[in-house]
Amino acid sequence: MIVLASQSASRKAMLTSAGVDFVAIPAQLDERMFEESLDTNEPEHIARALAKAKALAIEPPDNGQLILGSDSLVTVDGQRFDKPTDRHSAADHLRYFSGRQMKLHSAAALVRHGSVIWSDCMTATLHVRDLSEPFIESYLDAEWPEVGYCVGVFRIEAMGVQLFERIEGDHFTVLGMPLLPVLAQLRQLGELEQ
Repeated sequence: MIVLASQSASRKAMLTSAGVDFVAIPAQLDERMFEESLDTNEPEHIARALAKAKALAIEPPDNGQLILGSDSLVTVDGQRFDKPTDRHSAADHLRYFSGRQMKLHSAAALVRHGSVIWSDCMTATLHVRDLSEPFIESYLDAEWPEVGYCVGVFRIEAMGVQLFERIEGDHFTVLGMPLLPVLAQLRQLGELEQ
């Protein structure tokens, strides 16, 4: 059994569907403060650093247990977007995303005995269609407040799929974790059958 350093419903669902035995313990980490301590503004590096920090923030229930941390970042035209603070900011984000390419950077890290033993980051490109004001309002009527917990203001497994005209990249990356590399590493470490 591994520890997932997250309460993300999407990440829990991915691991459950993949047959990974885990317990979820959310990491207590001030992400914004942590980011300010970094000497990079590259989204892939930030996502990877946050995934590592989340995993390192967890005290494993059993000594030697693997801890999985994960994080996702969204950039549009080089500008970084965090989770919206309220419905109004969610609508502003969607207006900005309209007709543009969104880059979604999803990272994962594995920690054992207080040391990072593996990390990876994958990027997907999501082409946002032109979004009308009536669509944005009806979308938020249906999806708020759930999308308030989502970077990019969408759940791809729900109505969020309607935001896009094309997606390039791994499906699991879009869901918020590079699952295939995680599973490969868990097999290599003996946590899953070969």
